[in-house]
Amino acid sequence: MPSPALAAALDDIDTVFNGFASPHETGCERCFRPEETARLRTPYVRVPLDVVERFVFKVPGHFADHAAVMRRLLPQTAHAMADGTLGGVGWGIHGLARVTWRTWPAEQASAVAAFVHAWWQDVLATPAPPYPVGDVFETCAMILGTLTPLLDRWEPGPVADAHLATCAASWQYELVTDRAPFSWWDPDDEPAVIAEHQAWLAEHAPARLRAAGESDLAVRAALLALPYDERWAHPYWYSPSATN
Repeated sequence: MPSPALAAALDDIDTVFNGFASPHETGCERCFRPEETARLRTPYVRVPLDVVERFVFKVPGHFADHAAVMRRLLPQTAHAMADGTLGGVGWGIHGLARVTWRTWPAEQASAVAAFVHAWWQDVLATPAPPYPVGDVFETCAMILGTLTPLLDRWEPGPVADAHLATCAASWQYELVTDRAPFSWWDPDDEPAVIAEHQAWLAEHAPARLRAAGESDLAVRAALLALPYDERWAHPYWYSPSATN
């Protein structure tokens, strides 16, 4: 069962994007069958989930009006993301990350942002979410174009801290070497994103990881606060057991 906030966000998506279509859509004739593309031109008709997946993760050049296609598919897409039935989360670039949805009418943009935020918070409170929490974090970050609201909502708690340990373990190798754990950031934005990610983990993660029994990860998270050369000169690397 989704949380009340996620259920409300999904209801809003259903209301705001109800009846949307891409009326002049031609689609990629090499990738989609005519009857599949026809569904994009037709409102109020459900699209088979496997077709939704193919549409959502295709690059914009496969469509005449990619933004209209994303709006057309949003209700089904959002529900499938929330219940874990949308394949591709965690390895493909989501279609919402390829459109400038923040420039859509305010009601539409607000519905998208509210859904992403609610989905993330629902996952943080779920011990065994349908997708790995790191995959959800990455999907939300690519759609929002920022880590900030996701990190701001990562409040302490037993379940959230267990997810933090999982993510910290998967991120630490790249971040300790000043690299991004994700490959899709604009290179011009990447240094600021890495710095924000490192700073948040160094400030917020050590105590929470230590309390969760992850003392080694706690030390590594704390090291992210140090300049690169000081980080690698730290005694931890030479005598980990003495610093844990």
